Amino acid sequence: MKFSLPLIPGTLIKRYKRFLADIKLEDGTIITAHCPNSGSMLTCNTPDSPLMLSYHNNPNRKYPYSWEMVKVNSSWVGINTMIPNKLVAQSIEEGLIPELTGYEKIITEIKVSQHSRLDLMLEKENELCYIEIKNVSLVQDGVARFPDAVTKRGTKHLRELIKLKEDGNRAVIFFLIQRQDGKHFAPADNIDPEYGKMLREAVSKGVEILPYRAIVNPGKICIDCRLDFNLS
Repeated sequence: MKFSLPLIPGTLIKRYKRFLADIKLEDGTIITAHCPNSGSMLTCNTPDSPLMLSYHNNPNRKYPYSWEMVKVNSSWVGINTMIPNKLVAQSIEEGLIPELTGYEKIITEIKVSQHSRLDLMLEKENELCYIEIKNVSLVQDGVARFPDAVTKRGTKHLRELIKLKEDGNRAVIFFLIQRQDGKHFAPADNIDPEYGKMLREAVSKGVEILPYRAIVNPGKICIDCRLDFNLS
C-alpha cells in the first residue's frame, strides 16, 4: 500500500502521553503530531531519530500530522498500528499470503463475544477463519518480538481464538513485523510472560501463528515474506 501524499521528514524530540510526539521539521518548525501507537514503542522512540509524518488537511483534527515511521539504525519501522489491518486485508485479497487464499469473503471487526472483536473473519463454503492482527515494531538482536508492553487485551484475544478453534473454526494470530531487520519471531517473555504462556497454549490447541515481515519505506509498506518462529 502507498501513502496518498508524500510523507514529510522530521526528527523526534520526544514522545509523551502515549499519543503525542513533539517533532522538528526540516525547516526548524516544531510541531506536535498524533502518535498512532498505544504500546511502549521500545527502541522506537529515541530522541533525535529521523522519522516520517503524514499530513491530514482536516479541520476537525486537533493535530494534522501523524507519525508514520521512524528510522532505527538503518531500518525504517512502521509505528502506525492502524496500518496492519488494512495491509493484511488487502494482501489477502491480492493473494499475497498463501496460507490465507481461497476465501470468498472478508469481514472486518467481527464481534466474537459480548465484549470482544477480532480483526478479520474469512469465509468460504464450510469454513470460517478468524484472524487477530498484531503490529510488531520491536526487534532485539535480529528477533522480532511481541508485545513491547504488557497486553491484557492481547491475552484476551488469544483466549477468544482458542475458543473459536475448539468450536471447529480456523483461528490465526497474525504478527505483522513492520521492519526489515527482524529475521525470525518470538514472544517477548521478558516483557509479558503471561502473553507468552497464553500464546504457547493457543498453539498447542491448534491456533496458527503467521509472522510476516513487511517492507517499510517512505514510498510504501507491503508484505515481504513469512518468518520462522521460536516458542522454545
